[in-house]
Amino acid sequence: MLVKVAILFLAFMALIGWIGRWLVRLRPPKAPPRLGAARCPACGRPRIGRSACPCGGAA
Repeated sequence: MLVKVAILFLAFMALIGWIGRWLVRLRPPKAPPRLGAARCPACGRPRIGRSACPCGGAA
């Protein structure tokens, strides 16, 4: 009886893994992050928003 329960549990976990892998393939790929404008070219600080950097390096 315990062996049946263990086999059913493993089969159920394999089924969940198979369904999960199938669902991941259906999703569209994520867009790569834009890292070019993410930092100030003068000081290297991360830029938040569109305002100028406090160092005065770039707008």
